[in-house]
Amino acid sequence: MKHVGDELQSGRISLGLSLLRTMVRIREFEQHARIGYDRGEIPGVVHLSIGQEAVAAGVCANLVREDYVASTHRGHGHCIAKGANVDAMMAELFGRKTGTNKGKGGSMHIADFSVGMLGANGVVGGGIGIAVGAAQASQLLGRQNVSVCFFGDGAVNRGPFLEGLNWAAVFNLPVLFVCEDNAFSAFTRASSTTAGKGAAARAEAIGVRARTADGNDVFAVYDRAAELLRGIRAGEGPGFLHAPTYRLDGHTVFDTAPYRSSAEVERHREDDPVALLESQLREWGAAARQVDEIYAGAREEMERAMERARAAPLLQPSDAFEDVQLAGAPQ
Repeated sequence: MKHVGDELQSGRISLGLSLLRTMVRIREFEQHARIGYDRGEIPGVVHLSIGQEAVAAGVCANLVREDYVASTHRGHGHCIAKGANVDAMMAELFGRKTGTNKGKGGSMHIADFSVGMLGANGVVGGGIGIAVGAAQASQLLGRQNVSVCFFGDGAVNRGPFLEGLNWAAVFNLPVLFVCEDNAFSAFTRASSTTAGKGAAARAEAIGVRARTADGNDVFAVYDRAAELLRGIRAGEGPGFLHAPTYRLDGHTVFDTAPYRSSAEVERHREDDPVALLESQLREWGAAARQVDEIYAGAREEMERAMERARAAPLLQPSDAFEDVQLAGAPQ
C-alpha cells in the first residue's frame, strides 16, 4: 500500500521530468543555434540564455495555452517553454520563409500567437507594455487568461518598468512580472548601476506583491510562480517574481565576457539548473533511462530542426514588400 509521502514523491518526480525535458530542449536549441552561428549559417545577433532555463520552465509550466507571454531579446527559452514550434524558431534564426516571422525578425523577434507567445523583443523592457496591454484587453473582454512578462534586471532602470507596474496596479490587471536577474545588464554588472534594495522592493513600493525564488532551482521557481498566479487568477491583481540566476555565456554569442573572471563563471557552473535538477531526480529514484531519453530526444529534435531550416527556402528581395502595411500613395 502506497503512503501519501510516496505519492507526493512520485508526483514530484513526474513534474521534475517534465521540467527537465523543457530545460534540456531549451539548452539543446541554444547550443545548436551557437553551432549555426559559428558556421555562418545564422545572420544577425543571437543572445543565449544558457544557465537561466529554470526560470522559463518553472514559470511557463503553470500556464495554459490561452495565457500570454511577452519576452526579451534573450527569449528562446520563453518561446520553447510556452510551446512555440522549434522548427519554425530555428528557421527564423536561419532567415528562412518557414520561420515564425517568415525569416524577417531573427532571434530577437520570435512570436507565435497560436500558443500565446506575443514575441521576443529587442528593446530592453519593451515587452512590459505589451504584456500589460494584453492583460487589460483580457480584463475588458472578460477573459480568464493571464499575461506574463519576462525581463532582465537592466529593465528595472527604464521607464516602462515604472509605467507598466503602476498601470497594472492601478487597474488590478491579471499580469505576472518576472525579473530574470542574471547579474549583468549587457556588459555591465547590474549591482553597479542599480540603487536601493532591488527589483522586488521597487515592485512592492508600487503596490505589486512580490516574491523571490532561486532562479537556478526550478522547483522553487515553479512553486513561487504557482502561488502568485493563483492570486492573479483569483482577481487579486498583478504579481512580481524576482528570480536571481546567472547567464553562463556572454551577452551575445560573440561576447567573450572579459568583464568577469573565469573563476566566477566556474563557481556559478556549480549551480547549473539543468545539472542540479538532473541530480535531484536521480537521488529521488527517477529511472536513468527516462533521464537519458530526455537528453537524446532533445538532441535529435534540434538536429532535425537545423536540417529543416537549412533546407527551407531563403527570403528573396521581393519578399521585402510582403507583410507591409499599404498606407496609400503619398499626396
